[in-house]
Amino acid sequence: MSQSFIKGTMILTIGTIISKVLGSIFRIPLQNIAGDKVLGIFSLVYPLYMVALILSVAGIPIAVSKLISEARAQQKEDEVARLVQTASMLAFSFGVLSFSLLAGGSSWIAQALGGKEAQWAIIVVSTTLLISPYMAVYRGFFQGLEDMKPTAASQVLEQFVRVAFILLLAFYMVRVAYPDDVVAGGIMIGSPLGALASLIYLRMLYRRSLYRPKRVKLSRGQWIKTSRTILALSIPIALGALAMPFLNLVDSLSVPIALRWHGIKAGETSYLFGLYSRGTALVQIATVFSSSLVLPLIPLLSKQLAKGEINRAQQTIEQSFRLSHFLSWPMAAGLAALTVPLNVALFTNDEGSATMAVVLASSLFTSFALLGTGILQGIGESKRAAFIIVIGCLVKWGANVLFISRYGLIGAGISTFVTYALITWANHYAIRRRIPLAFWNRQAIIYALASLMMGACLFFISPTTSRMASLAYVAAATIGGGLLYVGVVFALGGVTLQQMRQWLNQTKKG
Repeated sequence: MSQSFIKGTMILTIGTIISKVLGSIFRIPLQNIAGDKVLGIFSLVYPLYMVALILSVAGIPIAVSKLISEARAQQKEDEVARLVQTASMLAFSFGVLSFSLLAGGSSWIAQALGGKEAQWAIIVVSTTLLISPYMAVYRGFFQGLEDMKPTAASQVLEQFVRVAFILLLAFYMVRVAYPDDVVAGGIMIGSPLGALASLIYLRMLYRRSLYRPKRVKLSRGQWIKTSRTILALSIPIALGALAMPFLNLVDSLSVPIALRWHGIKAGETSYLFGLYSRGTALVQIATVFSSSLVLPLIPLLSKQLAKGEINRAQQTIEQSFRLSHFLSWPMAAGLAALTVPLNVALFTNDEGSATMAVVLASSLFTSFALLGTGILQGIGESKRAAFIIVIGCLVKWGANVLFISRYGLIGAGISTFVTYALITWANHYAIRRRIPLAFWNRQAIIYALASLMMGACLFFISPTTSRMASLAYVAAATIGGGLLYVGVVFALGGVTLQQMRQWLNQTKKG
């Protein structure tokens, strides 16, 4: 695995960790300030916005990073300029179209999500679609140069500005006693402001970049040809990138319906969805490594395969899965075992803990599903990855209806677990059709066993006392559980000191 890939992954991991923490943890003070109903409305609307955002961007950033990487490998600088200019025009056009559809159809969409109380939130957040697509092209440009710092820094800046305005506005609007639907709409202003801050930062970096391509005159024929090239690659990538947002959107549309079939009154569905969202907020943190691994992985695999380096591509994929096994197993086991103290410490009570535990356990397969989708995109199987996601969404819808209508809110957690496990299996099967790969090996089994041992210890001694006591226990258990996991892994030979030294040396050199 190349040093630039390791360095890029570390930079993006740090940036994504900060971004994900800001983007997930803020839901805790938001719930504490505004309550579960506002959190529920926010969580109903946000997946819709994410789907619209990804469709408006149409996978252009990842496609641009892949195509720029290939063009630079062949020393085609004019092609880089054509790609950036064409991608900017496409992204802006898609952004305007998506904004028009989302804002214009806000009333109908709000009704589909369970009631008109979500309409203001939809209208306000849709304005972000006028900014984010254009911003995303700059991220794709820098990723194509294998420079992950601008993407990481802009993610952190965007989330910081967004979260700051969300919490400040929530505090003010609750204090002056605005209705819940107005509060949910008002806090959404943070999204376009965060995107604008990120765009300004990236634009400044781009103007100062030594690799900034000179503008070229695009003929109509060249524009059409380049557009087709970008879209042929980007649209399947966009469908693959929709994995988590689209599955969350399926939840937004189907969970309220299934809850009503279970016997819940329409006015209570937003509140119950807020309880379910407690777990999904923490899952984003659990999947941070896989999410950050995908961005540098796609252009790297593309370049390796373009050069015919099949063995190096195989080694890159195996190393990626090995790292994901090492981190995802203990994260899922630890979060699931600490569900009750986490719920009390972060959300003030233990309501919805059973559902939350199942959702947190499913973070294991969520991480593998995200990584597998990225690998398929990197090896030229974007259409297959998109097809798997479509099937996964159909399964999620059916599983929600089946399990929630029968078991209530916990059925949403069961549905999430089953769906992501299926996507993980399907992705791995599709990868093996192109490149030999073993999902299970001795190391992966050791990581799983060590994680289950750690989780069992944390679960059986977990307290259910006050909020501060629960918070203190979670902090201590995180440190103690991490040391226990690493100790067991070393004792069973899952990682050796020599391997750790080699990895650290590669990192330092990177």
